[in-house]
Amino acid sequence: RMTDPVADLLARIRNAARAHHPKVDVPASKLKQEIVRILKDEGYLTSYKVSEEEGFPVLKIALKYGPDDRPVITNIERVSKPGCRVYVGRAEIRPVLGGMGVNILSTPRGVMTGREARRQGVGGEVLCQVW
Repeated sequence: RMTDPVADLLARIRNAARAHHPKVDVPASKLKQEIVRILKDEGYLTSYKVSEEEGFPVLKIALKYGPDDRPVITNIERVSKPGCRVYVGRAEIRPVLGGMGVNILSTPRGVMTGREARRQGVGGEVLCQVW
């Protein structure tokens, strides 16, 4: 049984990128879809789609690689964990790697990047960081 599905999603993406797989399949959920949507919007993934396999929704994620065949995602890590949640107010949202990376927050207005949350003036739970 899975205690942290988000960490599982991030680990699968990280492992697939390091192993140079073209794509990776992950069990889908609304939260995971939102995270993957942001990763695509921010240019870390080529594409994704939700399909049904054996009656369960599955996220099919296409990974993105640079011209030198290096993965676009250098690292992706969970910040807020089930045993230790990390919440920030809008003033405490820090840029990742001096703005080179992106953090993904779960806010009262939905899942969004740290940049977006700061612009909208909301804080929330820091789900993960990508660079």
